[in-house]
Amino acid sequence: DIDVYSRSGRSYLTAILDAVAAAGVSMVRLDAVGYAVKKAGTSCFMIPETFEFIAELTATARGHGMHVLVEVHSYYQRQLEIGRSVDRVYDFALPPLVLHALYTGDGSALARWLRVRPHNAVTVLDTHDGIGVIDVGPDQTAADAADRPGLLSPAEIDTLVEGIHQHTAGASRRATGWAASNLDLYQVNSTYYDALGRDDRRYLTARAIQFFTPGIPHVYYVGALAGANDLDLLGRTGIGRDINRHYYTPEEVDAALDRPVVQALLALCRFRNNFDVFDGAFDFTADDDHRLRFAYRAGQDVAAQSAELLVDLGTGAATLEWQTHGIVHRTDDLLNHPPTV
Repeated sequence: DIDVYSRSGRSYLTAILDAVAAAGVSMVRLDAVGYAVKKAGTSCFMIPETFEFIAELTATARGHGMHVLVEVHSYYQRQLEIGRSVDRVYDFALPPLVLHALYTGDGSALARWLRVRPHNAVTVLDTHDGIGVIDVGPDQTAADAADRPGLLSPAEIDTLVEGIHQHTAGASRRATGWAASNLDLYQVNSTYYDALGRDDRRYLTARAIQFFTPGIPHVYYVGALAGANDLDLLGRTGIGRDINRHYYTPEEVDAALDRPVVQALLALCRFRNNFDVFDGAFDFTADDDHRLRFAYRAGQDVAAQSAELLVDLGTGAATLEWQTHGIVHRTDDLLNHPPTV
């Protein structure tokens, strides 16, 4: 830990910013910054002094010509507050909400979040850690959590966690909680691909939702290769997070890249990266809570670029329609007919 109020602590942090700025870094990530300030008589997590420290460090980083990305797992209202004060914040609520929507066919919680979430986010479905649930739960720092409900109810979170365990045939249960030396008991350890039961089309639908959600998409390497849970590594180390940290050999990478689901995901990545319509105006609507529509448009004339994603949560199907150079394209099967621009 660093005493951020001490002269030596501040000098150390400034020296780090000096070094990375001199190396040409354009964005710095404040990892677990919610615990930066220690104050007796408090939870020491995201207290008012923490927000002051984040604001000060952000100002210093911006003075060095760098943007700031904040990494904090916390109550969703707190994420909104953080998002207003920094350049980028992780959208950790998205992964459990997408799973909940695809498991239940009910997109109301996901839709509610999509309407209020910060757009200056880095969107994720998976990371080197587990699938967090604290980000969609009630405020655990409140005197009465019932006064600060989450995006999902406690019962819905319990059902979600059990759903992950069922879809992974119990593998995630072996990797989660005290049983596997986990530091964070509020995370379920599994690859996202296994959390969706290795269903290629639902997995691509989940990625399409991520890519059409405003922000900068981040795809973890295991997710990029549609990786399965590594029970051998979990067995050797006894560390829950290792189930989602497979060590790929070059031959395994080559084999993964040949799989249709990975080829389709890479095509979807290229579509998201190369189609500048995603810099245009965004619109989102939900019909009967199980049909979601994400749309982008750049320009006003009839030949304007556009892209629209329609998701039927009941079936897990995704339809993608886009227009460029006055030509309209459409695919109802991201697996066999991925988009190109």
